[in-house]
Amino acid sequence: MSQQSPRRDTAERREAREIPPLAEVRRITEKKRDAWWTVLLVDPVATPLVRQTALRTRITPNQITWGAFLLGLGSAACFALGDWRWLCLGAVIYHLSFILDCMDGKVARLTGQGSVFGAWLDFVFDRIRVMVCGVALMAGQYERTGDVTYVWLALAVVGLDTLRYINSLEIFKVRYTMRKQIKARVRAARRAENQAELAFMEDLLRENPEADVERDQAVGAGVPGEPEALAGRAAVPVGAGPSPEGDAPAPAPARPAKQVIDLHQEFRHRFPAYLRARSFLLRHRIRTHLVSGVEFQMGVFILGPLFDAVIPATIVSGALLLVFELAIIYKLLLSTRDFTRTIDSFEQPVSAVA
Repeated sequence: MSQQSPRRDTAERREAREIPPLAEVRRITEKKRDAWWTVLLVDPVATPLVRQTALRTRITPNQITWGAFLLGLGSAACFALGDWRWLCLGAVIYHLSFILDCMDGKVARLTGQGSVFGAWLDFVFDRIRVMVCGVALMAGQYERTGDVTYVWLALAVVGLDTLRYINSLEIFKVRYTMRKQIKARVRAARRAENQAELAFMEDLLRENPEADVERDQAVGAGVPGEPEALAGRAAVPVGAGPSPEGDAPAPAPARPAKQVIDLHQEFRHRFPAYLRARSFLLRHRIRTHLVSGVEFQMGVFILGPLFDAVIPATIVSGALLLVFELAIIYKLLLSTRDFTRTIDSFEQPVSAVA
């Protein structure tokens, strides 16, 4: 019996796999929240390309990652030449590189070919691409003008990109630790007193943007806006649903309603207008972190070269990135205060008994 070659086997699996229509591909591959640059300028191009790639080729996500990386190096080569025409070409190539960089994850989600190594490769290549393009862009401008400012800007671009991703990782770790500790306390309390299940306010608002609008209205009317009230609108108690006769929701006495933990309550009370902006952006899949690493890169490597304004574009992009990073840090600070109050609330019954 002859064995099929790996290539033929892969082709047959691809032919057997049904690729859904474009609307379904969007649902599967596009993130619920993303950078506004990606939502408005990348996804409309990348998502149809992802469907055609999965439908007509055997290209893997890792191969797309390599393609994005090589295009990024080509962009750096154009930047290093320094002339404005080369800067424009470099900016176009950089944007094409970013489109491919967005496509690898989408193809992985659509075809089920994602891997831990692929995620690592994507992250590392992104950081190398920014570093190489930043140095090449500023070196080319320094060679053309002799202005030492470009030397400092090269250091700033690499430093700010590194700061952004280190800060993002550390904030994620802190939030994960806070959630883990709260879940441990709730599990212990549930075992002792059969308390409600746990949900986090941030998750409820993310899953149901309309709940933000209702909360805005409550805040505007002077209503305190307790987390439990929003939980009643945004999260139906587990087990509840329409009765077989369709008259009214069937009760779920076996399991209690969710207990909502709000780790951003103080921030929301201090900045009520943020809720309306967040709700609007979330309904359009845009995250409230309007200037993140993505927008910073686009300002430095696309807008600056296209308009021959590398220095002002880099300075403005870097300043806005720092502003939003400081806002996230401040939000984290207020969140840690909510975390402390939440932990203390679990200790109060014990103190009262003692």
